[in-house]
Formats: sequence, structure tokens, C-alpha cells
Amino acid sequence: MHFLDQAKIFIRSGAGGPGGVSFRREKYVEYGGPDGGNGGKGGDIVFEAVQGLNTLIDFRYSQHFKAPRGGHGMGRDRTGKGADNLVIAVPVGTQILSEDKEEVLADFTEVGQRITFLEGGMGGRGNASYKTSTNRAPRQHQPGEAAQEMYVWLRLKLLADVGLLGLPNAGKSTFINQVSNAGAKVGHYAFTTLIPKLGVVHHKGREFVLADIPGLIAGAADGAGIGDRFLGHIERCRVLIHLVDISGDDPAAAMQTVEEELANYGAGLADKPKLVALNKTDLADAELAEGFAAELLAAGAERVFAVSGATGEGVDALLDAVLSYLPDRTSTETRGIETEDEADLPEWSPL
Repeated sequence: MHFLDQAKIFIRSGAGGPGGVSFRREKYVEYGGPDGGNGGKGGDIVFEAVQGLNTLIDFRYSQHFKAPRGGHGMGRDRTGKGADNLVIAVPVGTQILSEDKEEVLADFTEVGQRITFLEGGMGGRGNASYKTSTNRAPRQHQPGEAAQEMYVWLRLKLLADVGLLGLPNAGKSTFINQVSNAGAKVGHYAFTTLIPKLGVVHHKGREFVLADIPGLIAGAADGAGIGDRFLGHIERCRVLIHLVDISGDDPAAAMQTVEEELANYGAGLADKPKLVALNKTDLADAELAEGFAAELLAAGAERVFAVSGATGEGVDALLDAVLSYLPDRTSTETRGIETEDEADLPEWSPL
């Protein structure tokens, strides 16, 4: 299974069934009169957020969704059968956007949330409903109400409590593997992470969801690199962890590069609480770490944590600070996110 966070689909509700034209014809019943029933209602298009999904890959192979139409009216005043609704299951965190992507039409943030997006057409009137004292044998009937149809975009924004970001090769994959069960790929080259990763962190009797997005580079907000596409996945995080590589050429400049990209992206990312972590301290001595931490503070960081994703040094203090920003009940409890390896995201596939 692959990871897909955007998909364009076509949806159409069911048209209403036409009314029937019929006349009562029974032995010994003179002037039976009209008895055509009304048509049935068409099916609705319903979206539902379900547990256990974390990709939109299903919508790559099934892109047209059409609800059934209502049954036609029949003789003996029988109303046509109402059509069943078409329920489309989407992951929690999915947004429905207009075809031009300018308007958010629906937003699913909780498991079990259901929205009737397009209503099916009402059934038409049968000829029995047109009978009057002066029109004893009407033959007119009403066609069912037409279906509604449109193209929409589905956009998935993963729901996580904490977001993990930084430049490429800052050690994010190693860090998330140290604190959670994510099992992210680790490599000695940039852009090892190509898709967002989710991990469930257990710390001091609490648990929360940590999201790791691909590394950002200068100009990411304008489309450079691949991280800009996935910044939307951390829009709903309560707090961000910014990893800075202590072995880089200029850790302070690296921190400012990411901060600038968050500000350029918008969506309130620059205003979220951020915990700056000077990572890979196992590769430097204490004096050098203190010097770089001072530079980060001078560059605008409120507080700097010296950590090592490889050895786990300093990680507990960082996680303690993270818990101070989280409510008593986090997403693993309120949204039912799996705490096993199933929470990992599968391989990414482009549109």
C-alpha cells in the first residue's frame, strides 16, 4: 500500500425516481381511477471519517462515486423504493475542497464524523396525486428530481499532537525511532524521509502522536524540495520540535532557514510553540554544544535542548517539555490511533 495525501474524485447523488402512471383495473370495480404511486428518493453521498485509514490511495483507483437512483412509482399506489445512501470512508484529518481548491467544504477531525455532502433527488409524483373532481383520469406525472454532481479534491492532513521538523539530514528519522515505534528509514544522505511518518510516543504514563515530515530547504514554501507539500500535515500540531544538526556548518543559520520557511508558508505555523533541540550531541563535546546553544538563543530560540537521537541523551528532558504543551487526553485516546506498527505510514506514491 502506498501513501497519497491528495486525490480528485467525481461524486453524484442519486436522482429521484419518476412517478407512475397507472389506472385501477379490477373485475367488478367500475371507474377504478388512477393509482400511480410516487417515485422513490435517490441516494445521498455521505462522507464518514473512519479509524484505521491514513492514506487516500484508494481514491487513486476508484475516482467516480455515484449513488443509486430512486425506484419508479408503480400501480396500486405503490411508492418507488428509496435508494440506499453511498457512504465514502475517508481517513480522519481529511478535508474536502472545491474543484479549484479555493474553498474548504468539509473537514473531518474525529472518528465517526459523518457529513451528508450531496442529497439525493426527491421522487416525482404519480398520476394518482393529480386526481381532482374535474380531472378524474389524469395521465400526467412528475419525473424525479435531478441528481447533484461535482468534482471535489480530497486533501489529507495527518492529525498529530507534535510535529518534528528541520533541514534534511538533521536526524529526524533517528530521533523518531528513538522515542517511538515508527521504524523510519535512516540513511547518511539528505531526504531519507520522502513521506510523513507517524509514531506514538509513551513517556511518563502519557502518550502522544509525533509526526515527522521530510526535510525543509531554503525556498520550500515556494515549492523547492519536497517538504513544502507536507507542511500541511503539521498545521494542527499543538507544538513543534525543531531539530538542528550540531555537526552542520552553521546551526544558527540552519534554524533561521526553517523558521523563515514556516513564516512564508503561513497557516499559523510560525506562531506555534517550538522547542529547539540541538541534535547529534554525541558527535561533539560539551563545550562545543554549549557554544552552539548560545548561538541558537541569540538567533531567537527561547530554549535549547541538547539531545542525541542516536543515544537517547537529553531526550527525556525534551519530552517533559513537550508534555507541558499537551492536554490530559491526547490524540491516541480521543481519536483511537493505533499504538502498534500499523500507525506507520506506507510507501508514498505520486499522483
